Amino acid sequence: MNRREAVSSVLAVTGTTAFLPEVTTKKMDPFIYSLNMSTLRGHKLGFRKELEVASKAGYKSVEIWINSLQDYLKEGHSLSETKRMIDDLGIKIEDAIGFAAWIVDDETTRSKALEQLKGEMDQLAGIGCPRVAAPPMGATTGASLDLKRVAERYRTILELGDKTGVVPHLELWGFSKNLSRVGEILYVAAEASHPSARLLMDVYHLHKGGSGMDSVKLVGKPLIEIFHMNDYPETPRRETITDADRIYAGDGIAPLAGLLKTLRNPERPVILSFEVFNKGYYEQDPLLVAKTGLEKMKKVALESF
Repeated sequence: MNRREAVSSVLAVTGTTAFLPEVTTKKMDPFIYSLNMSTLRGHKLGFRKELEVASKAGYKSVEIWINSLQDYLKEGHSLSETKRMIDDLGIKIEDAIGFAAWIVDDETTRSKALEQLKGEMDQLAGIGCPRVAAPPMGATTGASLDLKRVAERYRTILELGDKTGVVPHLELWGFSKNLSRVGEILYVAAEASHPSARLLMDVYHLHKGGSGMDSVKLVGKPLIEIFHMNDYPETPRRETITDADRIYAGDGIAPLAGLLKTLRNPERPVILSFEVFNKGYYEQDPLLVAKTGLEKMKKVALESF
């Protein structure tokens, strides 16, 4: 007797489904919503206050800036105390924004950058942060770097991540001379030949660098754990648009619904982190800005289904 016949027999005898095993399915939310603290940097709140605002706004996840954390530690707070504060707020630190020049050709500068990054990773591990951004800091102007060497340097910091437990995510910067295109970061991640290689992309930077949103379709889902969410207006044009022109998700012309369909991963939720540097938002109440960012991200995500 197959399953369907068995169920039919039970229904025929009892006239009820009461004796049938309950079948429950829990649908996974495809996204986790996070606040990147760039969004509040102009408010000059300080590390703890930024987290408090995020918590009050309804975020459970955030991206911090390493220098803000370090300023807080310099005030006399220990890593363990800071971790307790974060936990008490019900916040998870998903990622950290740092600017170590790990990518540059100059060996002395790169060596110092690796020392800097090791120290930062140790601090991040102490507060439970599993990721750190690895942008092309120090190589945004000047000569184009040999991508094969960049891949070797990226592998070096990935191995540093093996020791510290904090994985560096290769970050796309659309305005940069290096790593401004999806093809470049894909090549570097592949040639690094390390299982922890991950990519960190951004709506604005995909637009600014000229790759566009459809390029994300070529990126394997395991490479994307966190993604910077924002939008861009019709003007200024791509060639002249700047970081400060980023706006709330859904308020611009970016094809976000299609992008979010691409980002969905059936294996695990993707972190969408709201990141803007909008001077107009800095003039508003920070809690209002944080709440609005969360509401608009959720609305865009809902429209993508």
